[in-house]
Amino acid sequence: MSDETAVRELRLVVTADDYDEALRFYRDALGLPERAAFSSPDGRVTILEAGRATLEITDPHHAAFIDDVEVGRRVAGHIRVAFQVGDSTAATATLAAAGAEVLAEPTRTPWNSLNSRMEAPGSLQLTLFEELGDMT
Repeated sequence: MSDETAVRELRLVVTADDYDEALRFYRDALGLPERAAFSSPDGRVTILEAGRATLEITDPHHAAFIDDVEVGRRVAGHIRVAFQVGDSTAATATLAAAGAEVLAEPTRTPWNSLNSRMEAPGSLQLTLFEELGDMT
């Protein structure tokens, strides 16, 4: 792969029926910094920074396992967004107050993180995860 064809950024695009609610949630409540915003007679878009991006590919069986660990049952569609935070308990409470529906409170996972699950504005299912360190 050449430098010209190498991926430089992963951008997840969410079309939200209530743009203002989604912007308040992700920018103001979750704290994603605004990189740019554009508007025209045809609509608005805001690009938010989300730290380092990765693309996680899973098969249906492992996706069901993750749902079972985090929520206790299969709830996610084929796309779920996970944000690493410093304190998943505090972040879950903040986002619930900002309008997210909490599906599962923070739960310690077998891979030693503290994960919560919620439905967020823009019809997006989120996992918040806090890395707890090496398992000893």
